[in-house]
Amino acid sequence: MATTRLPQWIAGFHERHGGSIPAAPRPRELIGADGTLAQLHYFDHDPLGVILVRRGGYAVARLRGGKMVLHKVGTRYVQSRTAAGGWSQQRFARRRDNQADELVTAVADHAARILIDLASSATDETGEIPVGRTPYGPGVIVGGDRQLVAQVLSDRRLATLRDLPRRALYDLGDPNRAVLEAAIKRGTAVRVAISEHAVN
Repeated sequence: MATTRLPQWIAGFHERHGGSIPAAPRPRELIGADGTLAQLHYFDHDPLGVILVRRGGYAVARLRGGKMVLHKVGTRYVQSRTAAGGWSQQRFARRRDNQADELVTAVADHAARILIDLASSATDETGEIPVGRTPYGPGVIVGGDRQLVAQVLSDRRLATLRDLPRRALYDLGDPNRAVLEAAIKRGTAVRVAISEHAVN
Protein backbone atom coordinates (compact mmCIF):
# COMPACT_ATOMS: atom_id res chain seq x y z
CA MET A 1 0.00 0.00 0.00
CA ALA A 2 1.09 3.62 -0.48
CA THR A 3 2.77 5.13 2.58
CA THR A 4 0.16 7.92 2.60
CA ARG A 5 -2.50 5.29 3.36
CA LEU A 6 -0.53 3.74 6.22
CA PRO A 7 -2.03 5.70 9.17
CA GLN A 8 -5.55 4.88 8.02
CA TRP A 9 -4.66 1.21 7.51
CA ILE A 10 -3.06 0.98 10.98
CA ALA A 11 -6.18 2.50 12.56
CA GLY A 12 -8.33 0.00 10.67
CA PHE A 13 -6.11 -2.91 11.77
CA HIS A 14 -6.62 -2.04 15.43
CA GLU A 15 -10.35 -1.53 14.96
CA ARG A 16 -10.58 -5.07 13.59
CA HIS A 17 -8.10 -6.81 15.86
CA GLY A 18 -7.85 -4.65 18.98
CA GLY A 19 -4.67 -3.62 20.74
CA SER A 20 -3.05 -0.22 20.98
CA ILE A 21 -1.87 1.96 18.09
CA PRO A 22 1.94 2.31 18.17
CA ALA A 23 3.45 5.73 18.72
CA ALA A 24 6.14 5.19 16.08
CA PRO A 25 5.17 6.59 12.64
CA ARG A 26 6.87 3.65 10.91
CA PRO A 27 6.08 0.56 12.99
CA ARG A 28 7.72 -2.66 11.85
CA GLU A 29 5.00 -4.83 13.30
CA LEU A 30 1.53 -4.58 14.77
CA ILE A 31 0.06 -7.06 17.24
CA GLY A 32 -3.68 -7.19 17.71
CA ALA A 33 -5.39 -8.16 20.95
CA ASP A 34 -6.62 -11.30 19.18
CA GLY A 35 -3.05 -12.36 18.39
CA THR A 36 -3.02 -11.22 14.76
CA LEU A 37 0.46 -10.14 13.70
CA ALA A 38 1.12 -7.71 10.85
CA GLN A 39 4.70 -7.24 9.68
CA LEU A 40 5.36 -4.11 7.62
CA HIS A 41 8.17 -3.91 5.07
CA TYR A 42 9.16 -0.48 3.77
CA PHE A 43 11.15 0.56 0.72
CA ASP A 44 11.32 4.34 1.01
CA HIS A 45 14.93 4.72 -0.03
CA ASP A 46 16.09 8.08 -1.32
CA PRO A 47 17.45 8.63 -3.89
CA LEU A 48 15.90 5.79 -5.83
CA GLY A 49 16.88 4.26 -9.17
CA VAL A 50 14.62 2.27 -11.46
CA ILE A 51 15.71 -0.13 -14.21
CA LEU A 52 13.03 -1.97 -16.18
CA VAL A 53 13.83 -4.00 -19.26
CA ARG A 54 12.06 -6.50 -21.48
CA ARG A 55 12.58 -7.53 -25.08
CA GLY A 56 9.95 -4.99 -26.13
CA GLY A 57 11.32 -1.95 -24.33
CA TYR A 58 13.02 -0.38 -21.33
CA ALA A 59 12.72 2.37 -18.75
CA VAL A 60 15.36 3.96 -16.53
CA ALA A 61 14.53 6.58 -13.93
CA ARG A 62 15.95 8.47 -10.99
CA LEU A 63 13.81 9.70 -8.10
CA ARG A 64 14.64 12.12 -5.32
CA GLY A 65 12.20 13.01 -2.60
CA GLY A 66 9.65 10.74 -4.24
CA LYS A 67 9.69 12.73 -7.49
CA MET A 68 11.08 11.59 -10.83
CA VAL A 69 13.92 13.93 -11.77
CA LEU A 70 15.38 12.03 -14.74
CA HIS A 71 14.03 9.25 -16.88
CA LYS A 72 14.37 7.55 -20.25
CA VAL A 73 11.78 5.26 -21.80
CA GLY A 74 12.34 3.54 -25.13
CA THR A 75 11.52 0.59 -27.34
CA ARG A 76 13.84 -1.98 -28.87
CA TYR A 77 12.80 -4.89 -31.03
CA VAL A 78 14.19 -8.27 -30.05
CA GLN A 79 13.00 -11.07 -32.30
CA SER A 80 10.98 -13.89 -30.74
CA ARG A 81 12.14 -17.47 -30.89
CA THR A 82 11.38 -19.32 -34.12
CA ALA A 83 10.22 -22.87 -34.64
CA ALA A 84 12.30 -23.21 -37.79
CA GLY A 85 15.14 -25.71 -37.75
CA GLY A 86 18.61 -26.07 -39.17
CA TRP A 87 20.55 -23.16 -40.64
CA SER A 88 17.53 -20.86 -40.52
CA GLN A 89 17.10 -21.43 -36.80
CA GLN A 90 20.77 -20.66 -36.17
CA ARG A 91 20.55 -17.47 -38.20
CA PHE A 92 17.48 -16.30 -36.29
CA ALA A 93 19.13 -17.20 -32.98
CA ARG A 94 22.23 -15.13 -33.82
CA ARG A 95 20.07 -12.21 -34.85
CA ARG A 96 18.00 -12.47 -31.67
CA ASP A 97 21.14 -12.62 -29.50
CA ASN A 98 22.60 -9.59 -31.28
CA GLN A 99 19.38 -7.65 -30.77
CA ALA A 100 19.29 -8.61 -27.08
CA ASP A 101 22.93 -7.50 -26.69
CA GLU A 102 22.12 -4.17 -28.32
CA LEU A 103 19.17 -3.73 -25.97
CA VAL A 104 21.28 -4.48 -22.89
CA THR A 105 23.98 -2.05 -24.05
CA ALA A 106 21.44 0.71 -24.69
CA VAL A 107 19.84 0.29 -21.26
CA ALA A 108 23.22 0.15 -19.53
CA ASP A 109 24.24 3.37 -21.31
CA HIS A 110 21.13 5.16 -20.07
CA ALA A 111 21.53 3.74 -16.57
CA ALA A 112 25.17 4.86 -16.47
CA ARG A 113 24.10 8.38 -17.41
CA ILE A 114 21.10 8.62 -15.10
CA LEU A 115 22.13 6.50 -12.10
CA ILE A 116 25.93 6.40 -12.08
CA ASP A 117 26.40 8.37 -8.81
CA LEU A 118 23.23 7.12 -7.13
CA ALA A 119 25.07 5.15 -4.46
CA SER A 120 27.00 8.20 -3.26
CA SER A 121 24.36 10.91 -3.68
CA ALA A 122 22.45 10.32 -0.44
CA THR A 123 25.00 12.32 1.57
CA ASP A 124 26.30 15.86 1.22
CA GLU A 125 29.94 16.94 0.80
CA THR A 126 30.62 16.29 4.52
CA GLY A 127 29.41 12.72 4.25
CA GLU A 128 26.35 13.47 6.38
CA ILE A 129 22.71 12.87 5.47
CA PRO A 130 21.08 16.28 4.90
CA VAL A 131 18.29 17.32 7.29
CA GLY A 132 14.89 16.15 6.13
CA ARG A 133 16.20 13.37 3.90
CA THR A 134 15.41 9.75 4.62
CA PRO A 135 18.20 7.97 6.52
CA TYR A 136 17.62 4.82 4.51
CA GLY A 137 19.89 5.85 1.67
CA PRO A 138 19.71 4.90 -1.99
CA GLY A 139 17.92 1.87 -3.38
CA VAL A 140 16.99 0.34 -6.72
CA ILE A 141 13.77 -1.01 -8.22
CA VAL A 142 14.31 -3.49 -11.04
CA GLY A 143 11.77 -5.28 -13.18
CA GLY A 144 10.87 -6.97 -16.41
CA ASP A 145 13.02 -9.81 -17.68
CA ARG A 146 15.20 -11.23 -14.89
CA GLN A 147 18.02 -12.30 -17.24
CA LEU A 148 18.15 -9.00 -19.10
CA VAL A 149 18.14 -7.05 -15.83
CA ALA A 150 21.08 -9.14 -14.61
CA GLN A 151 22.96 -8.47 -17.86
CA VAL A 152 22.38 -4.73 -17.53
CA LEU A 153 23.62 -4.69 -13.93
CA SER A 154 26.70 -6.70 -14.91
CA ASP A 155 27.98 -3.66 -16.80
CA ARG A 156 31.10 -2.47 -14.96
CA ARG A 157 29.85 1.13 -14.96
CA LEU A 158 26.95 0.06 -12.75
CA ALA A 159 29.00 -1.85 -10.17
CA THR A 160 27.99 0.55 -7.36
CA LEU A 161 24.31 -0.28 -7.90
CA ARG A 162 24.62 -4.04 -7.43
CA ASP A 163 24.81 -4.04 -3.62
CA LEU A 164 22.13 -1.41 -3.02
CA PRO A 165 18.83 -2.49 -1.41
CA ARG A 166 16.64 -3.79 -4.20
CA ARG A 167 13.01 -4.54 -4.94
CA ALA A 168 12.31 -6.75 -7.93
CA LEU A 169 9.15 -6.72 -10.04
CA TYR A 170 9.60 -9.42 -12.65
CA ASP A 171 5.93 -9.67 -13.58
CA LEU A 172 5.79 -6.34 -15.43
CA GLY A 173 4.80 -5.97 -19.07
CA ASP A 174 6.88 -4.22 -21.72
CA PRO A 175 8.10 -0.98 -20.11
CA ASN A 176 6.55 2.33 -21.15
CA ARG A 177 5.77 5.50 -19.20
CA ALA A 178 2.63 4.02 -17.64
CA VAL A 179 4.44 0.81 -16.64
CA LEU A 180 7.29 2.90 -15.19
CA GLU A 181 4.90 4.91 -13.04
CA ALA A 182 3.12 1.74 -11.90
CA ALA A 183 6.46 0.12 -11.03
CA ILE A 184 7.43 3.11 -8.90
CA LYS A 185 4.15 2.93 -6.99
CA ARG A 186 4.49 -0.81 -6.45
CA GLY A 187 8.18 -0.64 -5.65
CA THR A 188 7.78 2.05 -2.98
CA ALA A 189 4.62 0.61 -1.44
CA VAL A 190 4.57 -0.77 2.09
CA ARG A 191 4.27 -4.54 1.95
CA VAL A 192 2.25 -6.16 4.73
CA ALA A 193 2.41 -9.79 5.81
CA ILE A 194 -0.34 -10.89 8.18
CA SER A 195 -0.44 -14.03 10.27
CA GLU A 196 -3.20 -14.98 12.67
CA HIS A 197 -2.64 -16.64 16.01
CA ALA A 198 -5.59 -17.35 18.20
CA VAL A 199 -5.28 -16.07 21.76
CA ASN A 200 -6.03 -18.76 24.34
